[in-house]
Amino acid sequence: MTRLAATAGFADVSLLETLSPEIRPVKPAVGVEGHRARLRARFLAGGPDAVAEHELIEMVLFLALPRRDTKPISRALLARFGSYANVISAPLPELLMVEGLGEAAAAALKLVQASAQRLAKAEVLYRPILSNWERLMEYLQSVLAREKVEQFRVLYLDNRNKLLADIAQAKGTVNHTPVYPREVLKRALELHATAIILVHNHPSGDPSPSEDDILMTREVKHAAQALGLVLHDHVIVGNGQWMSFKKAGLL
Repeated sequence: MTRLAATAGFADVSLLETLSPEIRPVKPAVGVEGHRARLRARFLAGGPDAVAEHELIEMVLFLALPRRDTKPISRALLARFGSYANVISAPLPELLMVEGLGEAAAAALKLVQASAQRLAKAEVLYRPILSNWERLMEYLQSVLAREKVEQFRVLYLDNRNKLLADIAQAKGTVNHTPVYPREVLKRALELHATAIILVHNHPSGDPSPSEDDILMTREVKHAAQALGLVLHDHVIVGNGQWMSFKKAGLL
């Protein structure tokens, strides 16, 4: 056997290493390593539409579980929560109940959620909110649509209607959040805000306002007017939908 021919069986390693990358024999990766390499290549070539939801979850878990087969965990997450979006927005205690998912993997999933929210928020920062309403709704959906309990937030705006702060004032139960108008307006004065937008979510998914929602909004509006502040709107976020008090004629 000639010296060159021996490389076909990887007999002469030193000669193999002298060959150019174009003609050097490559041993394909197998098992978990090969699966990951193929999945990454498909994602990089075709983007997010080239991979399924469970594969996106797998790739997130690659970061935290470098030596584990993440496919069974990914499928278990989808079976429990129903979709990629529901997986990354699931509460931490519920994620940790999934077999094989520890704190490191759960943190990787929550990091994706935090990144998505930061990107959405960046679209409304430093821009007049009232003229970028759809962007604002996308941001609020990303923050609130899948919350399991009610959360009350206040957007504080400057005299150009640009966002000064987005503050979570309170969290409540599945159908109630205590709201204190005095605290809302006190914070507005501290921030030198000139206008506010009230926001809260309905975990039921139905954004229709309750009588308590309507009464509370009126209280805040009247108190704000006494201080020279404008209440632009009160938005209720459901799952995939939202309701504006102003558009509904309730403000």
